[in-house]
Amino acid sequence: MAARTTNAPTKTEAAKKFHTRNNIDAEDRQKLVGLLNQQLANMIDLYTQTKYAHWNVKGPTFIALHKLFDELAEKVEHHIDEIAERTTALGGVATGTLRQAATASQVSEFPTEMFHGQDVVEVLADRFGAVANVSREAIDIAEEYGDQVTSDLFIRVTDDLDQSLYFLEAHLQ
Repeated sequence: MAARTTNAPTKTEAAKKFHTRNNIDAEDRQKLVGLLNQQLANMIDLYTQTKYAHWNVKGPTFIALHKLFDELAEKVEHHIDEIAERTTALGGVATGTLRQAATASQVSEFPTEMFHGQDVVEVLADRFGAVANVSREAIDIAEEYGDQVTSDLFIRVTDDLDQSLYFLEAHLQ
C-alpha cells in the first residue's frame, strides 16, 4: 500500500507555470489560474453531488428527478473540461483530481441522510445557486485581469448554472 499523500496541490504544483505565447501578464495569468482552479474544484464537487442525488433520490417523482439530475450533471461535466483546458492554456496546472477538488471546494457537503425528492431538489438548488453566484463574481475578476476569454467562459458556465437553478426551483414553487 502506498503512503498517503496530501490532498492539496503542492506549492510546486500550484505555482508551476508553463511557457505560453499568451500576452496576458504572467502575474495576472497566475491569478487567473487560481481563479479557474477554484471554479474547477467547485464544479467537480457540484458534479459529484448532482450524481449522488441522481443515484439516491426517492419518492413519487423519482423518474423525473432521476433524469433531470443526470441532465444537470452532464452540463456541469462539460464545463469541468472547459475550465481545466483554459487553465492549462494559460500556462497553469489544472488541479482537478477528486482529492484536490474536495480539499479546495467551497460547496457545502451534501447531507447524506437526504433522499426524498423535494428535499434533494432543495439541497441541489442551494448548491447550484451558490456555485452560480461564485461563477458570476469570477466573470468580473477575469475582466479585471484583462482576460475576456476566461470571462466569456464564466459567462457560459453561469448561464448554464442559472438555467439549471431555474429547473430545480421550478420543482419547489
